[in-house]
Amino acid sequence: MQIKIAPSILSADFSAMAEGIKLAETSGADLIHCDVMDGSFVEPITFGGQMIKNIRPLTKLPLDCHLMVEHPKTQVKFFADAGADFITVHFKACNKISPTYLKETLELIKSCNVGCGAVVNPDVPVENIYDVFPICDMVVLMSVYPGYGGQKFIPEVLEKVVKARAYAKKIGRPDMDIEIDGGVTEANAAAIREAGANILVAGSAFYRSPDPVKTLAALKK
Repeated sequence: MQIKIAPSILSADFSAMAEGIKLAETSGADLIHCDVMDGSFVEPITFGGQMIKNIRPLTKLPLDCHLMVEHPKTQVKFFADAGADFITVHFKACNKISPTYLKETLELIKSCNVGCGAVVNPDVPVENIYDVFPICDMVVLMSVYPGYGGQKFIPEVLEKVVKARAYAKKIGRPDMDIEIDGGVTEANAAAIREAGANILVAGSAFYRSPDPVKTLAALKK
C-alpha cells in the first residue's frame, strides 16, 4: 500500500502560497491538503473555492480539500468547479442536519467526478461512518480537534485507524485510502503507518522544518 504525504497549506505562508505549494511539490509530496474553515463549524476562517481556483494552475498534485464547514453540500459545486480532486466532509456537520445528509453529500461529490471522503473528529467513533465506507474514496480520521494547526497528536486515534483499516478489508477495500490529519510528526509517523493509515497530513511538521525534503522522506519511510 502506497504511503502518501499531504502537506497542509494551513501552515504555509498565505502571502506566498505559490512558493509554499512549489516547496511541497519539489519535496516529493503526493497531495496538497487544503483546510477550508468557515468560522462556524470551527472558529477560524481560512479560504474558500476562489483560493482553490487560484492555486489549481500552480501544481499537478491532487488538491485534497477538507471542508470544515456547516452545510457542506452547498459548497461542493464551488470546490469541484475550482479544481478539487478530493472533497472531504465532516460527519458531525452533516449529522446535525439529517441522518442522510452525509451520504447525500458524498454522492453529490462523486457526481461531480471528484473523489469523496468522510471525516470524523477524535471524539466520534469511526463506526459512525461505516455505512458510507462503500461510497468513500478516502476516510479521514482527525488526530486533533479541527480548527487550528500545530496541535499535539491524540494517540488514542490510532485504535480508530486500526478499526478503519480492518473494516475496509472486511468490505473488500483493503487498499482504501485512510488519512490521518493532525499532529503528525517524524516521531509518530511510524506508529501511524503501522496502524493502517496511508495518507499522512503534515502541516507544521513540514512547513516549519529546517529541511522539508528530509522531513517528508522521514514521514513516508
